[in-house]
Amino acid sequence: MRLPKHIGIIPDGNRRWALNNNLSEEMGYKHGINPGLEVFKLCQKEGIEEVTFYGYTVDNTKRPLKQKIEFIKACLESVMLLTKEDCEILVVGDTDSPAFPAEFLPFTKERKKFGKGGIKVNFLIHYGWAWDLDFKKQHCPLGKHVNPRLKSEDISRIDLIIRWGGRRRLSGFLPVQSVYADFYVVDSMWPDFKEKEFYNALKWCDKQDVTLGD
Repeated sequence: MRLPKHIGIIPDGNRRWALNNNLSEEMGYKHGINPGLEVFKLCQKEGIEEVTFYGYTVDNTKRPLKQKIEFIKACLESVMLLTKEDCEILVVGDTDSPAFPAEFLPFTKERKKFGKGGIKVNFLIHYGWAWDLDFKKQHCPLGKHVNPRLKSEDISRIDLIIRWGGRRRLSGFLPVQSVYADFYVVDSMWPDFKEKEFYNALKWCDKQDVTLGD
């Protein structure tokens, strides 16, 4: 089976899962931590070279304070869990923002190796696609200017994106690296993650015609 070198993970549905289980919305985030660890170990087992987890975006910080506190806490715990594994971690996000959590800063300067290293793991934390592309208002037809240097330049092209939660959109997920990615949607919520969903995505990806525009 042809395996993707780089998989992007959009772990959506935490709040809807919480409401479906008679919990307040912010309680859903902590139930998404273990699924992330499971996906990491499956990627490691299958020899995937790189995996990127969509932590949270700048837009997500507009949510109620209780939710914001919980999703930041869940992201931090997810990162710290993987420091106990064999991997190389990089956090990418707007570190110049006063709202960027200081706890993530040690992971932003360069990719950090843990254990024996190996699989590259990226976390998008306080990430924004406009920040990544360095969009700035200028005098041009579109009213914007793009800096040719990506803020996420250390993240490679993505082959497969898997989104849980049933939504059919990228939500600003690494627009440049995702340009030729195959996009697979799982209808179940992220906290309900099952191993077979990951393997179903790999099987589906194997059947896609990879042309990269040729």
